[in-house]
Amino acid sequence: MKNLLLKISILVTTGCIISGCQPEFTEPAIKKGNVDATVFVAIGDDFTAGYTDGALYFEGQKNSFPNLISMQFKLAGDSNFVQPLMNENSVGIGNSGKSKSVLGYATDCLGASSLKPIPYSSTGDLNALTINLFPTIGPFNNMGVPDLKLSELNKLAYGNSTLGNGNYNPFFSRMASDPQVTSVLDDATILFPTFFSFFAGTNDVLAYALKGAASNNITPSNGGAGIGFDGSLDNAITTLKSFGGNGVIGTIPDILDFPFFTTIPIDGLALDSASATLMNAIYGPIGMNFQIGKNYFTIEDTTQPFNVRTLKPGEFILLNIPLDSVKCFKLGSVYPIPNRYIITETEANEIRNAITTYNSIIQATAQQHNLAVADIHQFFKKLKAGFVYNGISLNSSFVSGGAFSLDGIHLNARGNALLANEFLKAINAKFGSNFPLIDATKYKGVTFP
Repeated sequence: MKNLLLKISILVTTGCIISGCQPEFTEPAIKKGNVDATVFVAIGDDFTAGYTDGALYFEGQKNSFPNLISMQFKLAGDSNFVQPLMNENSVGIGNSGKSKSVLGYATDCLGASSLKPIPYSSTGDLNALTINLFPTIGPFNNMGVPDLKLSELNKLAYGNSTLGNGNYNPFFSRMASDPQVTSVLDDATILFPTFFSFFAGTNDVLAYALKGAASNNITPSNGGAGIGFDGSLDNAITTLKSFGGNGVIGTIPDILDFPFFTTIPIDGLALDSASATLMNAIYGPIGMNFQIGKNYFTIEDTTQPFNVRTLKPGEFILLNIPLDSVKCFKLGSVYPIPNRYIITETEANEIRNAITTYNSIIQATAQQHNLAVADIHQFFKKLKAGFVYNGISLNSSFVSGGAFSLDGIHLNARGNALLANEFLKAINAKFGSNFPLIDATKYKGVTFP
């Protein structure tokens, strides 16, 4: 018997050597389950639009998470996904009128040169916001609109520039079916979606935080469509579900975990002996003390005597603070940092309480309408803690973390691939499908010069 098995083994081995036989692996057939992505529409804000590196531009849009999801749907024969793409050679346009950012060398006020995000061009592609694309390539499957709040989804004439700055959205103007009349929700239903992704609501609290809680307001949790978070969400989902399709909704991340809020250490005021003596001479009489070495920065606070105090744990400095003023002109030491560059402990609690409430509303709405829920809040928490993906270490550190783009808020291409996977996992779990996940290592992180 042993001789027979040996002969068979030799014959098989010899045959493979001669013919070069390879092991055969059969890819499992894709099951769509209860997903009909024939007409897939994505509704949302900056993250859905593919806003990256502080601007809307072609490459960022091509790597938007819903476009990546649509590519997986196409493996099953579904989803022609049309986006309002910027010109491929455009420098991009951000909400401040600037171009996209790239990594480059810049010299600070001390004469030190270092690698940091710098504008790709002296100005953004302003013309891109003056040309309406709908007549030539619309309607659009990607209804992601930068700066959109959930409470603005049903706002009529949302793209009407004659209403003046602050009363319309120029990013919607370039893609609206009729900028002077329609709402984002109106245009999201033009194609009669058979499946949708919904990831809106981040700007309802982010817009407040980006101003250091000094202006703008957090959308109230309760109120009718166009006023409160719950009424606006219910109106949107009820409208989208009226076409008979299914959908997936994402929870709101803890925005204070973003590099825009965590990169600059609040105790980064380094003082030598002379500087510490000067600070104690200025602030000692009102009970503030400083030491040689690390200290907390000083900030404006109208609730305190003399309108000044030092930062404390649980507070944040915004990434857009003018660092040359900190380095060379004593901002944060002799001259307190203005409130617009700071999130205080009270403001941080206000922001996080709103997010917690928003997510409870999202979960309840999803259950009511039988939607899949992508736990994007937990995804960003995991990113903050750091993890290894296919041998690559990823975390939420600015530039070096590998997932966030150069604005410290939005994700880069690799981060968007991971985000798309969170939605795909939720879709598969809820609707009995098995759409393949994306290999995020095939997408770029931050590009170094």
